[in-house]
Amino acid sequence: MSSNTTPVLLLTGYLGSGKTTLLNRILSNRKGIRFAVIVNDIGEVNIDAALIQQGGIVGEGDDSLVPLQNGCICCTLKMDLVQQLSDIIAQHRFDYIVIEASGICEPAPIAQSICAYPQLYPNLAKEGTARLDSIVTVVDALRLRDEFAGGDDLTRDEIGDDDLASLVIQQVEFCTKILLNKASEVSPDELARIKAILREIQPKADIIECDYCDVPLDALLSTGDFNFERVATSARWIDEVENHHEDEHHSHEEHEHHHEHHDEHHDEDHEHGHCHHHDHCHCHHGLENEEEGEALEYGISTFVYQRRRPLDMNKFDFVVTKKWPSSVIRCKGLCYFKGEEDKCYVFEQAGKQMSLTGAGQWYATMPADELERFKQQNPALQRDWDDEYGDRMQKLVFIGQHMNREEIERELDYCLA
Repeated sequence: MSSNTTPVLLLTGYLGSGKTTLLNRILSNRKGIRFAVIVNDIGEVNIDAALIQQGGIVGEGDDSLVPLQNGCICCTLKMDLVQQLSDIIAQHRFDYIVIEASGICEPAPIAQSICAYPQLYPNLAKEGTARLDSIVTVVDALRLRDEFAGGDDLTRDEIGDDDLASLVIQQVEFCTKILLNKASEVSPDELARIKAILREIQPKADIIECDYCDVPLDALLSTGDFNFERVATSARWIDEVENHHEDEHHSHEEHEHHHEHHDEHHDEDHEHGHCHHHDHCHCHHGLENEEEGEALEYGISTFVYQRRRPLDMNKFDFVVTKKWPSSVIRCKGLCYFKGEEDKCYVFEQAGKQMSLTGAGQWYATMPADELERFKQQNPALQRDWDDEYGDRMQKLVFIGQHMNREEIERELDYCLA
């Protein structure tokens, strides 16, 4: 494997957010940086005509590649991403790679591919490797204002409003920087409210306000911001699942627990296929005072619903589909059901989209002798342990605006078996 590495900027954001404007700014840089840009479909990207090279092009006759005057290229993602990265790096012609993800693409799988391929496919890393440097999510302040106000005028092209909230949240949760574009097109009060909501969803990423994606290249390139573990655990819901302590607000059936989260992205490294616990502490030490004040001002809050008894699947389905409050912007966490007590699920809601996916088995299902050894090796699990339920629990993180916590908890308590 070659020691040569090429940094990668992953650019995400839904259609119309301003990604192409940012892309043109990057390509027209005057710093002499030679970029290779991978896009989903060149036909969908309006590359500034002044940048396109005239005549004598590399890959002549290949309409999937557009060479540019400054030595950069723009090419279509028409093959496996890893193979394409390998081919670009092997040319030894480019200083930086920018990947413009589709507007309907979640960034986490792309990041996983970039980070894992040198170990999984060493033959593709002989000439060098790609190193993910940062993930920048571009969001449109105007559309976020409408989305978080429950507006209906969000439909654009093939993205319907049912999908938009989920996409925005997924992209915001997994990034190192958020470009809050078209910032001057909303009022200062609306902008502050949008930032407060974004910060509640994603407490760690930098938020840069801008218009026309006019930001210094130095803020985007060679930042060294990306670390997979740190970014994958930077979302508010993960922090709450990992570091939440029970308080007196909860009912008598509950105990105080500090449960490490079951990460569906990394369960392959547990040989028994059990739901994986992380022993790391990804603590956020609270929002800055100013941001905390903004969250309070706009009624934005987070709370954790935690119970030990199993849920009744039919009742839970009824509450989720018929009685789910519109005040909830984001909900994600762990749950389990009567009749399937050994199986851990991840419930996820963003906007109008909801999903329930299996995440392996609880550690309580391990053979007794093996479990005992595992507990000794993982003291955090012992702190979470309940004599009756083991590590089984309902632990759902709610992020929303003007939420009625008591009513939400009452509805979910109704679902307990």
